[in-house]
Amino acid sequence: MTPDEKYQAAQQRLGYQLDEFKVGGNYTPLVRDGNHLYISGQIPRVGDTIVLPGKVGDSITLAQAQIAAGISALRCLGLLKQALGSLDRVKAIPRITVYVRSAEDFDQQSEVANGASDLLHEILGSAGVHTRTSVGVMQLPKSAAVEIDMIAVAHD
Repeated sequence: MTPDEKYQAAQQRLGYQLDEFKVGGNYTPLVRDGNHLYISGQIPRVGDTIVLPGKVGDSITLAQAQIAAGISALRCLGLLKQALGSLDRVKAIPRITVYVRSAEDFDQQSEVANGASDLLHEILGSAGVHTRTSVGVMQLPKSAAVEIDMIAVAHD
């Protein structure tokens, strides 16, 4: 299967179709500088709905947060697909940052981030292997449980 086919399969497996990418302010969700693409923070939004809002370790379980991270990563990939025409053009994902809206005593941010990392590897193979930072935060936009930003590199 191609990365584009794997992207579609992942959407079906998770049960969410990501067709549109709304911008909620005076910014752009993606900037391209040569072969480098910088993706603004993506929350698990499907249409106008925030999927799995809440605090991880309180109203959201680790497993639910991993799904939210996967949806956020899918949104990043959808923006890359839109910009490049195909995920086959992704050469590398050198960096992601995963923000986790965490309950005070929740300390498994890296396990939440695995939901995004596993999905990137599943879809992009070795091109999806990346460095990452996972950070616990008090609040995220629209009460989202997870937000992910990403840097990608395209083939020439």
